[in-house]
Amino acid sequence: MASNEPKTELSAEISPVFIEHKPEVGSVPGDYGDAMEIAKQAREATEVEHNLTLGQNIRLYPKAIAWSILMSTAIIMEGYDVVLMGSFYAYPSFNKKYGTLQPNGKYSLSAAWQSGLSNGVNIGAIFGLMLNGIISERYGYRKTMMGGLLFTTAFVFILFFAENVQTLLVGEILLGIPLGVFQTLTLAYASEICPVGLRAYLTTYVNLCWVIGQLLASSVLRALVNRTDEWSYRIPFALQWVWPIPIFIGVTLAPESPWWLVRQGKHQEAEAALARLTSRNNTHSIPFDAKKNVAMMIHTNEIEKRMTLGTSYIHCFKGVDLRRTEIACFVWAIQNLCGAGIMGYSTYFYEQAGLNPENSFNMALAQYGIGMVGTISSWVFMSYFGRRTLYIAGLILLNICLFTIGFIALGPSNPTTQWATGSMLLVYTFFYDVTVGPVCYSLVSEISSTRLRAKTVVLARSLYSIFSIVNGVIIPHMLNPTAWNWKGKSGFFWGSICFCCIIWCYFRLPEPKGRSYGELDLLFESKTSARKFKSKTIDLTSEEVHEARRQVCAMPAAGH
Repeated sequence: MASNEPKTELSAEISPVFIEHKPEVGSVPGDYGDAMEIAKQAREATEVEHNLTLGQNIRLYPKAIAWSILMSTAIIMEGYDVVLMGSFYAYPSFNKKYGTLQPNGKYSLSAAWQSGLSNGVNIGAIFGLMLNGIISERYGYRKTMMGGLLFTTAFVFILFFAENVQTLLVGEILLGIPLGVFQTLTLAYASEICPVGLRAYLTTYVNLCWVIGQLLASSVLRALVNRTDEWSYRIPFALQWVWPIPIFIGVTLAPESPWWLVRQGKHQEAEAALARLTSRNNTHSIPFDAKKNVAMMIHTNEIEKRMTLGTSYIHCFKGVDLRRTEIACFVWAIQNLCGAGIMGYSTYFYEQAGLNPENSFNMALAQYGIGMVGTISSWVFMSYFGRRTLYIAGLILLNICLFTIGFIALGPSNPTTQWATGSMLLVYTFFYDVTVGPVCYSLVSEISSTRLRAKTVVLARSLYSIFSIVNGVIIPHMLNPTAWNWKGKSGFFWGSICFCCIIWCYFRLPEPKGRSYGELDLLFESKTSARKFKSKTIDLTSEEVHEARRQVCAMPAAGH
């Protein structure tokens, strides 16, 4: 059936941006024609992309899907490492090696060291994020990914051979640098090699990879929990060497992002990359033309050159892009502000709630299995409800779960309340991975402009990492019996913050579903209310759009 995505009202009139400001001499190969011809081809490619059904997109872009899945697989390593370290706090052999003897006769890491180790990877990730924003835009996504994979292989050695908790902390910080690169690079790559109809699926697949990593870590730890020797924690560290080499080989063969090539002025290479991302089978009767799609990218890039003063980090906070940066940053920060940080400590949370280690890991396995089902389910819900509706509805459901956990904790501690708390965390996980978890990745990648995408995503993930560091300090104190010992009562704290997130989303979060990047540029340029993004019709011939573009075109051209 035909796509029901919002359409742009198209006319024979060509974009004023190209009439009044032709591309720089030599910036566009001659066979693309003049500015008016480029705009015409861009309009035709946009119309074709809007009318493609999901089935047609899959048949047309099978290679893009495969390359995106390969690149996103690197996120499995991050999900694995985060859960690995958080779950080790409930691991007897790990605590005996790196912890200290407590008054109750058991070995345990102090809340301070738990915070330090949990934050180590986040601290390193911030450095990796900032480096990625510069390196990936200069050298391309492929080369940046290959370098990150090599450093990952090297830094795992530190974790594997660490003899004390201090060395372990150094290893976590260093490993966080390449993991920080993967966090944003995989998302930007997925959003740039696929059409509008596949954008939500491939960007939210990044969240599925995160959940897969969490599930693998919990499975490995559950299998080794009864071992008492050093291999019970060394084997999980060693398994992190499994991923980098096969992914590295795949990335060397992958095509570069055509959007990145267009931004570098390499239009013929962009066309060749796009040909590698699509099927050459002519039997599917899909009116696809790689040349016209590259023209659409050139068109969008030229519009953004006039809307955007430059492509450095500071320009993310100027003009129209300030609003886009705010939305992207807060959407990702909400993943930490809605209480999701507890899930990373779920095994420890279950143990502190009173479950034995075996049952704690069993519950964690169930939690991440549910998370996988939830993420896959989100693909269906997003196609019907869009991003904004699903994101806000998810926060409301999470808010209810958090307050329920808090009220359960007010009762006496017995097996019934312990299992009830664990069950509610499973429900929370399902709602999170159907809504806020995966939808965030789609929103962040779509909200940013194409010229500032790498840096906007970096800033958004950096804010997420900063809040992860805060969570890494306060959550261990909330759960640790030698610190605040809040246990389930922490649900009240996170529920209150989650409610504030709901209010912000209602007024500030727009709906990008079905919009091309050029259309989103115009919606932000016209200062459309977040609540009207879904319903507003974009008419390229309207006086409103003409006036906005005239104002943009009247600005002096900035260096790009």
